[in-house]
Amino acid sequence: MRRLWAQSASFDRPARLLMVNQFAINLGFYMLMPYLADHLAHGLGLAAWAVGLVLGVRNFSQQGMFLVGGTLADRYGCKPMILTGCALRSIAFGLLAVAGSLPALVAASALTGLAGALFNPAVRAYLAADAGEERRVAAFAAFNVFYQAGILIGPLAGLALLNWDFSAVCTVAAAIFGALAVLQSRALPARPPAGRGAEPAWRAVAADWRAVAANRPFLLFAAAMSGSYVLAFQVYLALPLHARALFGRHAGAATGAVFAASALAALAGQLRLTGWAQRVLSGPQTVACGLAVMGAAFLPLLPRAHGALAGAAALTGCAVLLAWGGALLYPFEMDTVVRLSGDRLVATYYGAYSTASGIAVSLGNLAVGALFDTGIAWLPWAALAATGLGCAGLVAGLHRAGRLGARSVPVPG
Repeated sequence: MRRLWAQSASFDRPARLLMVNQFAINLGFYMLMPYLADHLAHGLGLAAWAVGLVLGVRNFSQQGMFLVGGTLADRYGCKPMILTGCALRSIAFGLLAVAGSLPALVAASALTGLAGALFNPAVRAYLAADAGEERRVAAFAAFNVFYQAGILIGPLAGLALLNWDFSAVCTVAAAIFGALAVLQSRALPARPPAGRGAEPAWRAVAADWRAVAANRPFLLFAAAMSGSYVLAFQVYLALPLHARALFGRHAGAATGAVFAASALAALAGQLRLTGWAQRVLSGPQTVACGLAVMGAAFLPLLPRAHGALAGAAALTGCAVLLAWGGALLYPFEMDTVVRLSGDRLVATYYGAYSTASGIAVSLGNLAVGALFDTGIAWLPWAALAATGLGCAGLVAGLHRAGRLGARSVPVPG
């Protein structure tokens, strides 16, 4: 903990504020979202298709709008997008507290996703700019610790608030985002975007998007990294399914323990792993190593578990290795995106990157679900392990080909 405080305190006030901001964002989000499906199904009595619609709209509105959110941040500044996103999520969570009809729930869900699409690329672009090239990796390492802490504490806070009712959870979460908007409006310095010229906005945006689409090294890196997001998401999909098969009605407690182990592993390992990697590896080598660790995380699940203890150990080992692999690659991954952008249109690049990873997660989850449906117990784990190792090989190949160094990206005309 002392190491975290010392490292975060070494940055300027805007970077420190953004780190605390991300903790609060995840605290507010994860105190509510894990319990939303149960509230919709049992609290409001919605049919399963309606629950899926509400949750799907949230995911679609966020993933589909990341690129737009990043573009707006580059055109109008990161601070306005951060403030707007926090304010919209406060409104959305307030609406969830009182909404009882499906149209109102869908609207609240869409606003929740849109809010994330606005502030996520803006926060990362602002942090990258404020930290500077020399300290970007260290900044994102500290940022990820705050990020994971919010994921760990949020569900526990939400569970405590559920002793009152779901509306209390929504109200507190809405208050957190409202307070964030007010705090950052006063304390976060504005960083005006670079001059955009006199051309019409639609033409400038089209030129920016063409520049991103023409950046082949970035597209190849985004494609290679998509596997990491599919693998990381299995803490929410494949591991709970496996826990259900192993522990039956006690699967909820087992899944919660696995989730906590994953978050604690990331919290404990992030700064140490980043420091070690900076001493012995290059950025692309670290990313490839992290992907390989994430793929290897599924190998303990290949043998058929005999007994609850062996099954629990395999699940926990998988979650911990996934967390360590993700912690290892994350700061260098974020730094690589900035380098591949040529330090231009950074929020747009982050938005495009997040949209690509969101599409990959959706398609990957369909594939993982289909593999489980085959009934071949080892097949999903083998496919996931191969995905991680294959993506590691792709990143290593891009590095050897010189595709992942700093680039000078032409200014779109």
